[in-house]
Amino acid sequence: MSAESERSGLPFEPNNKRQKPAKAKGKQPETKPESGKKDDKKPPFTKQEMAMPQVVSQRMIRRVAGFCGIPTALGISTLIISYLLLIYADVKLPPIAVLLVNMAFFGLGVLGITYGVLSASWDEHRVGGLLGWNEFTTNWERMVTAWRETRQKNV
Repeated sequence: MSAESERSGLPFEPNNKRQKPAKAKGKQPETKPESGKKDDKKPPFTKQEMAMPQVVSQRMIRRVAGFCGIPTALGISTLIISYLLLIYADVKLPPIAVLLVNMAFFGLGVLGITYGVLSASWDEHRVGGLLGWNEFTTNWERMVTAWRETRQKNV
């Protein structure tokens, strides 16, 4: 499947035109007479068409909480455990070791934010895998493709 055909199924992609919600019957929106100004143009997509679906957003938040929250909690617990070992067990750990382990866990937490967002399925009808590796590779390819397209347009 090509990258273009994969992208066309996403509901919050600007290239995909979703059906607009049915308007309530009754009042018809008033049309303004054209004044000939460039500012009177309507944007190509409404906020609703550009918005990320709530299901996808919640899925991303859950994944970020797991992939970022667990390493961050471990980073905080490293400080607490090293303190408790020093006070109650008389085990003196080298401060640089505690610092490096702490930094490693916090670094994993920062990477977990990115992985949590990219490992979530961006299709609102498909949940995706537990760890989300397939979704991560698909979404990473989409991002790289978008970056390359933007770079080519700007050059």
